[in-house]
Amino acid sequence: MSQALKLRPLQWPEIGMGAATLVCLILAPVGAIGALFSPLIFDNRANFLNPLAWLGFLLMIGFWIICLLAPYAAWVVLLRKQATLAWAAISVPLAWLLVLAAVLQFVPG
Repeated sequence: MSQALKLRPLQWPEIGMGAATLVCLILAPVGAIGALFSPLIFDNRANFLNPLAWLGFLLMIGFWIICLLAPYAAWVVLLRKQATLAWAAISVPLAWLLVLAAVLQFVPG
């Protein structure tokens, strides 16, 4: 048997990264639905002049894109043996979601 076909068992970083990737891929369609409804921020006419409403609008549109790009970037960085940077990349959607939730608290409905 060839040595090239020999596979090593999965390590904990790969298992954790796989679980985080699965969470991101589950959140991506939820973010896409949020992006479809994001223009509803401007139902209140005063929100056209509210910078936080515009920031919330842009954050809502970008969330599903970040949910798709972050796992890809994290896996590329993990394969380059930079685990700390990979975990930072995979945590970007969570940070994005927290900032989105904080911004939307200040947008009048």
